[in-house]
Amino acid sequence: MTALARLLFGRRARLRWIHLILGGALAMPYVLVGSVVVGPVAGGANVFGSLRLQLASFALGLPLAAVTSLFPLTRPLESGVVRWLCGVEADRLAYGPARTRGEKGRTAAWFTLHLGAGGIVAGMSLAVPPFAGTLIVLPFVPALREGRLGLPGFFHHAWALVLSPLAGAAMLVALAGCAAACGTLLARWAPDLLGPSAADRVAAAEARAADLAVRNRLARELHDSVGHALSAVTLQASAARRVLDSDPEFVREALAAIEDTTRRTVGELDAVLGVLRDGDAPGDPWDTAPAPTLAADLDGLLRRTRAGGLRVDATVAAVATDPRALPPPVSREAYRIVQEGLSNALRHAGGKAAVTLRVEVLDRHLRITVENPVGSVPAPRPGGGHGLRGIADRARLLGGAAEAGPEGPVWRLHVRLPLKGIA
Repeated sequence: MTALARLLFGRRARLRWIHLILGGALAMPYVLVGSVVVGPVAGGANVFGSLRLQLASFALGLPLAAVTSLFPLTRPLESGVVRWLCGVEADRLAYGPARTRGEKGRTAAWFTLHLGAGGIVAGMSLAVPPFAGTLIVLPFVPALREGRLGLPGFFHHAWALVLSPLAGAAMLVALAGCAAACGTLLARWAPDLLGPSAADRVAAAEARAADLAVRNRLARELHDSVGHALSAVTLQASAARRVLDSDPEFVREALAAIEDTTRRTVGELDAVLGVLRDGDAPGDPWDTAPAPTLAADLDGLLRRTRAGGLRVDATVAAVATDPRALPPPVSREAYRIVQEGLSNALRHAGGKAAVTLRVEVLDRHLRITVENPVGSVPAPRPGGGHGLRGIADRARLLGGAAEAGPEGPVWRLHVRLPLKGIA
């Protein structure tokens, strides 16, 4: 019983009833226009004095409603009302104007259905409650049975007076049931008639994919820049502490490297957060966000890494440091790959092992190789592995490939990035 009462008179049912009554209110201008036509055809009869003529005016007005539903704001307004009053999820509705023929047809069908069902329920909501109320109080108010209301004669019988309150209550329940049924049907049909088209769903999926790609890239940028900086600063501070009394010059160089590393990392962090803040701006935010490149910043990266005590033997082709020859996307991603490779070596090898770095151009590919003794690479840490996965993602986005693993006595990271326009 409680579930039935909630279904007929609960908050959701009341809101959907309001939605139907709004449809009836919107239908009134079209009914009036229809009555202008129906009245003269009926020989000048009073349209609103005849239920038959009222229904004819109503039926004539609905096609006019379908035509006016082509107004661009119809679908956005109807979708907003359906969302708040019918309880339909926002992502199942379209909020832009109907553009294609199919979208316009579905919008017209919905608008006509809303006004048609709303007009019927609104008319019942105006007529049924007064009559049902009269039946409920009829046994207790003798004046109502004196004929002034035009009630049928059988209401003077005792059995009719006994049953009239039950009949009135049943009419009110039937009205609520009709309103609840119509509201439920409209809510069920709304996603089909007001929902996004196939093209809209594809566009939404592409937008979600683009947003996910930006988020993944943000994660990679933060991991590579901040992770490398923390590893470098930790080892630089550790190395400086060990020779604090015996080699003041090295300590000064390490502190200077720490200062330079943190300053650059704060700048890169600001750039990444700027991309996050400007994520709704048109275009690709990564095209304008400042980022370090292999051509311009590799020397500084090697200097800061060596300041932490790690021995780096670097062999870099001249074309890799030529900003005019290396495409900017390749130069930017190659810098991050080298940075992450050295960062892994810093974390795993510290200052106890030498690292070999080779950056060269072979077969129209930029090839990056980072090697360090395999014994200096510990087992993966819980939750680790993001760096190598990020390197593989960067290479794959540029059409390249990355391989990492032990090869004999060394741990080798090898990345190939395709180049265009380089002989």
